[in-house]
Amino acid sequence: MPVADDSPAEPLLAPADGLPPVLGTAAEVAAAAARLAAGTGPLAVDAERASGFRYSARAYLIQLRRAGAGTVLIDPIPVTGGLGPLADAINGLEWVLHSADQDLPGLADLGLHPDRLFDTELGGRLAGFERVGLAAMVENLLGRGLRKGHGAADWSTRPLPEEWLNYAALDVELLLELRDAVAAELEAQGKAEWAAQEFEHVRLSKPAPLRPDRWRRTSGIHTLRRARQLAIVRELWVTRDELARGRDVAPSRILPDSAIVAAAGADPKTIAQLRTLPVFGGPRQRRYSREWLAAVDRARALADGELPPTAQPYDGPPPVNRWERRDPVAAARLTRARGAMAELSEEHSIPVENLLSPELVRRLCWDGISSYEASGTLPDAVDAFLAAGAARAWQRELAVPRLVAALPVPAAD
Repeated sequence: MPVADDSPAEPLLAPADGLPPVLGTAAEVAAAAARLAAGTGPLAVDAERASGFRYSARAYLIQLRRAGAGTVLIDPIPVTGGLGPLADAINGLEWVLHSADQDLPGLADLGLHPDRLFDTELGGRLAGFERVGLAAMVENLLGRGLRKGHGAADWSTRPLPEEWLNYAALDVELLLELRDAVAAELEAQGKAEWAAQEFEHVRLSKPAPLRPDRWRRTSGIHTLRRARQLAIVRELWVTRDELARGRDVAPSRILPDSAIVAAAGADPKTIAQLRTLPVFGGPRQRRYSREWLAAVDRARALADGELPPTAQPYDGPPPVNRWERRDPVAAARLTRARGAMAELSEEHSIPVENLLSPELVRRLCWDGISSYEASGTLPDAVDAFLAAGAARAWQRELAVPRLVAALPVPAAD
């Protein structure tokens, strides 16, 4: 693995060909699509969202770069008629992204899907790099310095400031060169096929279904002990989510979690009481006072049998800190399995979480063996369990022998 020397990285302050214009009409996008289609090789792709500002995960700016075509910046919001010509030009290409799982869903909503994928961030993890941020990898592998600072900006802002656009264009300026450097490192380490399987897994992955109890993730909810208080949290959370979705505003900007927890603890009976609580008396929240109080009233009117359980229901193994008491043998299995995976991680310079999902290991150690006894031998049972959990072939090839050796717990003397 290459190690960066002590010489300062050459700063990359602006795109080599100048900052391209932002394209926002169907005709401009069609012309850019033709230019990209005439280019060669993979396509560098990035997208800017407005996380923390908007409810949706839509892309508010798309950055593309291909050899022979240069860099293209597209504002998809004003484009009428969709991005069909762009999809026709690029969907059959290999896309190169950094942290692809962040941008692929929003791009898919626009009808844009890669035929093949190379994820430089994930490739960096598999290659054993300690720092896998884009700027860090560009500096380490290419000796160039990228200025960061606008990734968390509100990209739904219009017009977009030139400084932001410069930052966005630079994100794809060296992405194709970085792809080649990472690919060479993976090949040298014998991990190219492992990476290919991981990239394909990311490309084909579907968004996880939304959990019905997402309201339990409200920050500070652990301070509430009574079921009625939890019901108030749930009703306020659902009301906030509906308002946020309708306005396409991040829920935390409608009402912070701290205000929801405060209301659950105070149980206000009137709008006047509600407005004495933190945040609820502010000008932005006062307009929704009736909605907030109605949510509290709904929770108060619930019968005892309709209240949410105070303990969060678990879909799978219980929290690890309870294993020793509930099933000491399973707890011992997990300790041994974790040790085996840590050794494997050290041997191959791959983070444990990239070798195998820690949640999958926990499920295997809790009840996976008994669930797959029909598979025959223990290696067959473990392999079948991991395969059912979407573990890739390379992961199973490495992990199954180690887990098979670790799972049987020696009998006590």
